[in-house]
Amino acid sequence: MSKDALLRRYRAVLGLFIVCLILSGLTAFPLLHELRLMGAWLGIEDHAAYAKHDGLKLWIGYVWHGLEVTQEQFPFVAYGTDWLAFGHLTIAVFFIAGPWRDPVGNAWVLKVGLLACAAIFPLALICGEVRGIPLSWRLIDCSFGFFGAMPLLYCLRLVRQMGTGTLQSS
Repeated sequence: MSKDALLRRYRAVLGLFIVCLILSGLTAFPLLHELRLMGAWLGIEDHAAYAKHDGLKLWIGYVWHGLEVTQEQFPFVAYGTDWLAFGHLTIAVFFIAGPWRDPVGNAWVLKVGLLACAAIFPLALICGEVRGIPLSWRLIDCSFGFFGAMPLLYCLRLVRQMGTGTLQSS
């Protein structure tokens, strides 16, 4: 494969990863609005009556109720998720400023990203247990680490090919 074709493929995959990081960050801002939409979609009419539901409806109603009460009485708590969003957006900038511009020279950023993906598992499984998050939801959280690692691993493989100097010139 030519170096240009390899770089195009690399940037397409890394670009998808960056877009997902940005979208993930942006969704951390409107949590209450998203829960209201999800609740309406699931047919939950009264979030305070979450206990009359089971399964996903119970969990969404419970979280929705918790966020409504928190927003009404302690709106500053949402500032934490604002920082979560900011963190995602900032991490995306590192991938743009480093590996996007110089894949071989900034492969370390991809490796740190892989480490972060791996760290999602103990965080979700341990902290989620401490915070009372259902196992099914913690496994969904773990999937972000798994699916986030896939494009990074592929990009690292492409970087290794770029760094060998055995590519065809275009």
